[in-house]
Amino acid sequence: MKKSTQILTLLLILLGFSCGTESSETIDYTALSDEERLATARELARNTVMVDGHVDLPYRMKVGGFTLQREILDVSERTEGGNFDYPRSKEGGLDAPFMSIYIPTRYQETGGAKVLADSLILMTERLADTWPDKFGMAYSPADIQANFEAGIISLPMGMENGAPIGDNLDNLAYFHDRGIRYITLTHGKDNLIGDSSYDTTYMHGGLSEFGVEVVKEMNRLGIMVDISHVSDDTFYDVMEVTQVPVIASHSSARHFTPGFERNMGDEMIQRLAENGGVIMINFGGSFVDQNFREGNDAVREHLVNWLAENELSRNDPEAREYISEYVAANNPFPSVQKVADHFDHIVAMVGIDHLGFGSDFDGVGDTLPTGLKDVSMYPNLIAELLKRGYSKEDIEKVCYKNLFRVWQEVEGYAASAG
Repeated sequence: MKKSTQILTLLLILLGFSCGTESSETIDYTALSDEERLATARELARNTVMVDGHVDLPYRMKVGGFTLQREILDVSERTEGGNFDYPRSKEGGLDAPFMSIYIPTRYQETGGAKVLADSLILMTERLADTWPDKFGMAYSPADIQANFEAGIISLPMGMENGAPIGDNLDNLAYFHDRGIRYITLTHGKDNLIGDSSYDTTYMHGGLSEFGVEVVKEMNRLGIMVDISHVSDDTFYDVMEVTQVPVIASHSSARHFTPGFERNMGDEMIQRLAENGGVIMINFGGSFVDQNFREGNDAVREHLVNWLAENELSRNDPEAREYISEYVAANNPFPSVQKVADHFDHIVAMVGIDHLGFGSDFDGVGDTLPTGLKDVSMYPNLIAELLKRGYSKEDIEKVCYKNLFRVWQEVEGYAASAG
């Protein structure tokens, strides 16, 4: 293809997106060059609402020593480290990262889960209060749409681990009033609600009796039920109880990671689709690539020992160089293609209507695939999906339409039940 023809083709593609015409659907994205396809993906990301089901910025701020008594992390500017900030979000087209109000499982034993949840919610709200020209809170799809049109990044909130509910159903209404719009029922251990995929005690054999009431009350209030982290039995119990579609806010396909219960098996994905729900694909290397998953433990052990022997921390320049070289040689990061394989697998089973992005940015450490290291890089994945034959409408469904459909159904059921 001559250079002038390439430029004309690219202009037509971009005009098609920006003008909202159907001309973009006449383009065969698979026939474009990689450069053209990436430019198309970037434009599509900029002009389409993009939601990510799980970004761990609030807990990243806590781990970094930021508290309500100290100045919060300035993510209005490009930050050192981490996967999320405003400039990179704008580059990648991310409009609505669900802020994870993450409650570590130790709080189930020590107490203080509700206090921690409140503090992380307040820290998230402070981002919007401090930089209102860049961030805005969002409690509904309509809020996200309004913020998108205003050029502001939305900060919807989901709570990871139902521990702050304690044994009191009234806390569900409390957290709904605080802005929580989904709750991941469990985390790393069984809790009062149900069994966790990471635990081996199977305390309840699925949902507890209290957990059944939690799911019913979440339906009634309009809080999305998130089944990431739950055991298989808990998942199937949820499917029997819920009256509305549910989400998996940050899970991938177990087909590619046999035995890893944290991901969803094929039968579970099919049942989720029957429910009308959405699985939002986790980008973490251990979630998308079995070879990386198996090699990661050995690499981690070696690096811990090497750092100790050399009396270095991971942030020392010498250590950073060694770690980078050692990982590249002994356990290369997965590729964007590996992540796209999960989309293909799920589409082949249940179609495009049950997929979304659930990156787990700021939550999976240094395991992210090459080309998906932070929020600026979603276009690389979109370009790969276009290369595989996904349409503009398909991409829009993955970016926001599928999740909005579930969220609106949950809202609608609550309105009718209230």
